[in-house]
Amino acid sequence: DAGDPMAICCRGSQYADGSHGLQKDVARAVELYERAAELGSKDAHLKLGGLYLRGKDVEQDEAKAIRHFEAAAVEGDTLARYMMGNIEANAGNYDLALQHWMISAKMGHQASLNNIKLMFVKGHATKVDYAEALRGHQSAVEEMRSPDREEALALG
Repeated sequence: DAGDPMAICCRGSQYADGSHGLQKDVARAVELYERAAELGSKDAHLKLGGLYLRGKDVEQDEAKAIRHFEAAAVEGDTLARYMMGNIEANAGNYDLALQHWMISAKMGHQASLNNIKLMFVKGHATKVDYAEALRGHQSAVEEMRSPDREEALALG
């Protein structure tokens, strides 16, 4: 691994699911994810957040999950930001959930936009909030468009 956070995180994933000829060893995966996270891997933080939130194969620990999701979200990970919104919404903190989902929706995350729409329908977000999220989402999606990407999508 030679200190490469991406390689360490990848090896952690292989241990987590027992792929590439490795025996499934979630404890070893957590060690590797922790090391990769220390080296700055937002993917490792996201994976640790997911493990601790679900509590499958590791002891469930929402505080650790939040810490790791926050670290990934600060680095621009839209899924981590979305997960933070979910955690806040489940706790009834709709204002914070909306803030998280607004950020990730404006980065092109569709599920975040969908959740903002649901918040609007349920009265937890305003029409202005939803319109702002929709404009930001559309802008992000437009920025990501390219002829090569369109061709790849057409190929399936």
